[in-house]
Amino acid sequence: MTVHLEAADGVGVIRLDRPPMNALDAATQDALRDAATECARRDDVRAVVVWGGEKVFAAGADIKEMQAMGYEEMALRSRELQDSFTAVARIPKPVVAAVTGYALGGGCELALCADIRVAAENARLGQPEILLGLIPGAGGTQRLARLVGPAKAKDLIFTGRQVKADEALAIGLVDRVVPAEKVFEEAHAWAARLAKGPALALRAAKEAVDVGLETDLETGLAVERGLFAGLFATQDRETGMRSFVEEGPGKAKFA
Repeated sequence: MTVHLEAADGVGVIRLDRPPMNALDAATQDALRDAATECARRDDVRAVVVWGGEKVFAAGADIKEMQAMGYEEMALRSRELQDSFTAVARIPKPVVAAVTGYALGGGCELALCADIRVAAENARLGQPEILLGLIPGAGGTQRLARLVGPAKAKDLIFTGRQVKADEALAIGLVDRVVPAEKVFEEAHAWAARLAKGPALALRAAKEAVDVGLETDLETGLAVERGLFAGLFATQDRETGMRSFVEEGPGKAKFA
């Protein structure tokens, strides 16, 4: 197996395991989709860490595999490629990417599917597809532009250059930079804290933000309004408000 899923204390860890560089071949893409789907359905997984190991997150697609493909084959495979990454983006729970070493091409696109990105000081991120005569095909042209803005996205996509962790932080491509040996610990701590939170409210918050980004403000507000009102039917809302009134803020313990 090139992708492993382990869960404990509410946190699911999706671990890429295809040495030496975690190249994302078709089998790994499919396994990634399956792991993301399992995280979405399992009640014991309340937050997720995507992790490539101590040395590298994912250096990109398997170029040798892609070189053997023609138009007809890639026209079919590209949908499955995107679907595997979209499955990660659509996990209805908080997702954090723990990025060490290289996150290039498909590796960068996978990190873009997370809600938060914690990067090592030695991390290198980028979309080098242009150097192969290609463009990003697993969401890079879309998610990157939405995250850092079109001008910065075009700079990275047009040049294929790699950015170091400090620049990635400055442009908003990653959210935190820590020493390499602390990356998984930091990412897991973030996920573990949210795993103790109100699951339905977190799910609604993620949906409101993600759906809102894809539409106009008025529609986004309508989505938010419906989700906000719907939470008044949940046990978590009752627990949270009762705890606030009786004990003060921030002390609720959610099931």
